Amino acid sequence: MSSAVSGVVNGGISFWYADDGLPTPREPLAGDASADVVIVGGGYTGLWTAYYLKKTAPFLRITVLEQKFCGYGASGRNGGWLYNGIAGRDRYAKLHGHEAAVRLQKAMNETVAEVVRVTEEAGIDADVHAGGVLEVAYTPAQLARLKAFHEHELSYGEKDRELYGARETGERIRIADTVGSTWTPHGARLHPVKLVKGLAAAVEALGVTIHEKTPVTEIRPKHAVTPYGTVRAPYILRCTEGFTASLKGQKRTWLPMNSSMIATEPLTDEQWAEIGWEGRETLGDMAHAYMYAQRTADGRIALGGRGIPYRFGSRTDNDGRTQPATIEALHEILVRFFPQLAGLKVTHAWSGVLGVPRDWCATVTLDRSTGLGWAGGYVGSGVATTNLAARTLRDLVQQDSGQSGATELTGLPWVNHRVRKWEPEPLRWLGVHGMYATYRTADRRELTTHSAQSSKLAQIADRVAGRH
Repeated sequence: MSSAVSGVVNGGISFWYADDGLPTPREPLAGDASADVVIVGGGYTGLWTAYYLKKTAPFLRITVLEQKFCGYGASGRNGGWLYNGIAGRDRYAKLHGHEAAVRLQKAMNETVAEVVRVTEEAGIDADVHAGGVLEVAYTPAQLARLKAFHEHELSYGEKDRELYGARETGERIRIADTVGSTWTPHGARLHPVKLVKGLAAAVEALGVTIHEKTPVTEIRPKHAVTPYGTVRAPYILRCTEGFTASLKGQKRTWLPMNSSMIATEPLTDEQWAEIGWEGRETLGDMAHAYMYAQRTADGRIALGGRGIPYRFGSRTDNDGRTQPATIEALHEILVRFFPQLAGLKVTHAWSGVLGVPRDWCATVTLDRSTGLGWAGGYVGSGVATTNLAARTLRDLVQQDSGQSGATELTGLPWVNHRVRKWEPEPLRWLGVHGMYATYRTADRRELTTHSAQSSKLAQIADRVAGRH
């Protein structure tokens, strides 16, 4: 292992918890109970849903059941990208028409501002910096994809997006060999754990009951079953994202995809002056096996990408530990972007799981015949999408219970979308690992050939994955 990644703190949930401290878990469920709404999962989706339901209908008795502690999953391990991307938009355009997808995109643009608004209103200091999202290209093929992506986003009504050449990009951030970038104002950097902790506290202050250390083993109509008792309610909302496969009967519903991250030691003022990044945009690229990064409030670079993408049998990781080879690979991306930081130490590494539906489309559903609802399948774009999902779940419950009628949110095209299950093993494992190996090979070819054409290997992987 290189000296840059030796001595790294691996796991411990995430750097964000190392920075802000692990919470003291709340009391588990004490026995059988009842509520008006039970929310399974204490991450962003579950907490936002509890927040908006309780704010809208203070009389509701709402119980959140969380297997470990709030934010143990992706909500406490993500890259802190609050941005306007949503999984499945193009498919929804094909299924429901372009204008329906434009409405979905508009709702996502507004969601970024909504999260910022609520954090301010609720007094949640989550290190939010609204610098937008900058996505860069550093090969001819990536540049071609970047320009196509930029035009595609404009076609969905994002008129305030900007396209930059190499010089303009370099004025924002000095990344080696960058030939262009696209920037949207609909994005912000934040500290994931400070957000989830603040949100949990805000929800409790409203009168919502949160039980931690309470794993739900089975969800059925009007029942959430745990080892400590069963909570009965007219509405049971599943907000479990990458941990959905652990529930009875849900093994093949959403695939738990792994994403891994590293955080560096703080950079010096001189190093930041050399790099730029004064706008503190969240940063991504146009590689097929893409990266994502942020400049943290305490002056580090937190950078992520795919490590080992999937564990056989839909298993999830142990408290965020990741493989040494993944740490090396992410450090290589860091040095490829910023060669002058080759000697910078990586201090933390971790991984988390995100939920991937078979058609790569995020969804919000309420089955009015059973009272069972769910939201998720964000495919890594959940920091903002969870908020839109939660407000949509609120409106669906309000509509079903007769408290309100249909709303703009209940009419969005991702509502009540159904998708087939993933293939059984070993097909699932072989398919996912083959797909990401192909993406990495495509990226390497594009780096060496300097062709403006995207690798056909990536197009094949997209078709096999069902992404297009």
